[in-house]
Amino acid sequence: MSKVTRRNFLKCSTAAGATALICGTAATRRVLGANDRLRIAVVGINGRGSGHIGGYVDQPNVEIAYLVDPDQNVLDRRLKALEEKVQGRFTCQGVTDVRKALEDKNLDAISVAAPNHWHSLMTIWGAQAGKHVYVEKPMSHDIAEGRVAWEAQKKYKVVVQHGTQSRSSASNAGLHQAIHEGKFGKLKISYGYACKARNGIGFKEPSDPPSNLDWNLWRGPAVIDQFHGNLVHYNWHWFWATGNGELNNQGTHQLDMAFWALDPEVTHPLRAMAIGGRFQWNDQGETPNTLFGIAEYPNGQYVFFNVRNVNYKGYESQVENEYYFEDGGKIVRGQYYAKGSDKGEKVSVPAGKVTPGGNFGSFIAACRAGDPEMANGTAAQAHHSCALGHVINNSYRLGKKVPFNAKAGRFGDNATAYEHFMKLHALMRDGVGVPEDNAEYVVGPWLTFDGQTERFTGEFAAEANKLVKDANRPGFEVPAADKV
Repeated sequence: MSKVTRRNFLKCSTAAGATALICGTAATRRVLGANDRLRIAVVGINGRGSGHIGGYVDQPNVEIAYLVDPDQNVLDRRLKALEEKVQGRFTCQGVTDVRKALEDKNLDAISVAAPNHWHSLMTIWGAQAGKHVYVEKPMSHDIAEGRVAWEAQKKYKVVVQHGTQSRSSASNAGLHQAIHEGKFGKLKISYGYACKARNGIGFKEPSDPPSNLDWNLWRGPAVIDQFHGNLVHYNWHWFWATGNGELNNQGTHQLDMAFWALDPEVTHPLRAMAIGGRFQWNDQGETPNTLFGIAEYPNGQYVFFNVRNVNYKGYESQVENEYYFEDGGKIVRGQYYAKGSDKGEKVSVPAGKVTPGGNFGSFIAACRAGDPEMANGTAAQAHHSCALGHVINNSYRLGKKVPFNAKAGRFGDNATAYEHFMKLHALMRDGVGVPEDNAEYVVGPWLTFDGQTERFTGEFAAEANKLVKDANRPGFEVPAADKV
C-alpha cells in the first residue's frame, strides 16, 4: 500500500492541480484508537462552514487542523475567531487549496461546506487520500459525479457522511422504520416541502474577481468564464453551473426524508417531471423559485415535492414532510389522520437507531471506529436522495413555456398530483398575484430513467443524458466511476 505524500499525491494526478488519484488499490490512513486526537480540515468556511467549525471545536479530543477557503479575507477572519476561541488548545493552519491539507499524512478527515459544484470532487479527493469526509448537502451537483463519490467511498473504505441532519434524529429514524413496517398501511406518496420566503437577487454585471478571492480555486470544476458579484458568496445557489436551486438546496433535507420513507429496496425513480418557474423577481437567477415535482418509483410509490420561495402577505413557510397511504390515511405535521377524518392523533413511535452525537458527533464516532455504516447518512443514501432531485431538476431544465393557468399541469390520470399542483397554483395566483394567462409556467417532460445504468431512456433521452454529467474545467475533472 502506497504511503500518501505530496510527491506521490501529485505524481498520480493527471496534471498540476488535476484530479488526484492515489497509487494502489486503497488509500493509507491513520488507525485511530479511542483516545487518539482526530484532526479535521474544514473546507469552505464563509457560510455553512462556520457551523462546521462550531460543531467540531468543542468536541472532546478533536483538533481543527486546517481551515480552507479561496477567499483570503474570509480565511483570515475565521482563523482569528478560532484562535480566540481555542486559546492555544491547538494550532490551526489556513490554506486556500484543499489539496495542501490532504497532503498531511496526519490529517484524518475533511468537512466540506464549499459550494455545491465542489462537493463530489472534494469527497473523491478526500477518499483517495485516505481521509474520512463529512460533506454538506447535496453530496453531488449532478447524477454521475454522485455515483463516483459513492464508488470512491466504497473503494477506499472511508467514512462519508452526508450533511442531512435529519438522519441523526432517532425520532425520524423511528418514524421511517414504522412506515417501512406498515404501521400506517402501505405508503403511496412521500411528500416534501422546501417553502421558505426568499427575495430576488437583482443583476450584477461581469467584472474582475476581487483581489482577495482565488477565482481559479473558487470555480474549481465548474465551467464559468466570467466572474460577477451574484456568485460570491451565496447566490451561486441560483445558477445551474454552481448550484441546484432550492430543490437540492434546502430541499435536499426534505428530499432525503421523502426518499427515506420509501420501501428500502428502491433506489432511483422510474420516471419524473416538474413544473414551475421563476416568478415576480425578474432577476439574474436561473433556477425556479416555484416548482412542483413528481417522481414515480418502480414499485408504484411516488415522491411529490413543492418549492415555493416567492414572498407575499400571509406567506406560510413549509419546510416539512407529509406521508400519504394507500388506504387514505395520512401523516401531516406529526399527526396521523385516518381516511376521511379531520381529527388527527399525535404520531407516537419508538425511537429508531442512529449513531448518537448529532450530525458532527456521530461523524466523529464513525471516524474513530473506521466504520462507514455508522454514518448518519451514508454515501449510498446521499447518492440516491440527491439523484432524485437531479432527475426532477433535469425535467424542469428541458421544459417548455406554457400559459400560467390550471391547464398547465400534465399528470396524465394522476388526480392526486393534479390536486396538489392546484394548491400551489392557487397560492401563486391569489397570494403572489401571478396573473393567469399573462405569465408562463415551464413544464418539463416526463423523463424515464434506468436505475441500473443511471441513464435516461425514451423520447427525451438525448437531451436529458447531456445533463447527467456536467463538463469540468481542466485540472478539476471528476474521474469516471471505474477510474476512481
